[in-house]
Amino acid sequence: MKTRLLGNTGIEVSEIGFGAWQLGNEKDWGEMADSDAVRLVEQAIDEECTFFDTAPNYGAGKSEELIGKAVKGKRDQIVISSKCGHHSNGEQNFEPKQLLLSVENSLRRLQTDYLDCLLLHNPSFATLTSESPQFELLERLKTEGKIRAFGASVDTGKEVKELLHRTNSQVIEVMFNMFHQEPAMAMKSAHQQGVGIIAKIPLDSGWLTGKYDRHSIFSGIRDRWSDEDIEKRAALVENVRSILGQDPSMVQAALQYILSYEEVSTTIPGAKNSKQLQHNLSASEGELSMGVLEEIRGLWENQIKNAKLPW
Repeated sequence: MKTRLLGNTGIEVSEIGFGAWQLGNEKDWGEMADSDAVRLVEQAIDEECTFFDTAPNYGAGKSEELIGKAVKGKRDQIVISSKCGHHSNGEQNFEPKQLLLSVENSLRRLQTDYLDCLLLHNPSFATLTSESPQFELLERLKTEGKIRAFGASVDTGKEVKELLHRTNSQVIEVMFNMFHQEPAMAMKSAHQQGVGIIAKIPLDSGWLTGKYDRHSIFSGIRDRWSDEDIEKRAALVENVRSILGQDPSMVQAALQYILSYEEVSTTIPGAKNSKQLQHNLSASEGELSMGVLEEIRGLWENQIKNAKLPW
């Protein structure tokens, strides 16, 4: 597994991380036994994946609990990034007192006395300023040694630019994949300023695995798409496949596309079983040709950039 630096934090991370939204989250992702989830995290560590992304509202706190069990005795081998603002009870509350309580509960569930990264979890745009009490709290938690770095998890380049301009964020998590390339220029600015970038939703909620088409029926978190959204994405998946040809794995190509950007420190695909995990991690072993990279960027510029494609 190749590693990269997380901006100027001094923290080294595996370039393929482990997105843990699915752990303990039967409501959105289907059933997974706790023992299987723990083994999956342990397997990831054994295969040199060192970056784990979680949050209090992932499985109502269960994701953090399962990671805590799996990494017990191995804490110094891994990097844990968690969030605050979306709480384990489903409430969204960014009041500093509630954020502080959330962090304390995360530390307890993870069985650790510090977080490597703490991110505000999709806060309002108005919150993305150094004058906000939320960022004052993050600064204090870092001074106290409860976190090593902080920032926010956001969706757009506009939000990334605001964080760079208005805060001391050292790490920013942003949605970025073949179908969502809008943040690219903002990511470049972040890299120039020494800010680490975590690319979230790298497989476009499963579309870039290649397993969905226009006839797919969705449930759980994925039932948010309209018939029109499904048609658009299905056509784009066909376009990507025509660019890649029939042999390459779409999962590996999707992750390698993201990793072609030096601005990205790590990306965080999810996995529900050992096979999916190994497939994700194997993307670190190769890279896409310049020709394929250019064609995928062209697909974005010509067919996606000005189209409405809700995540």
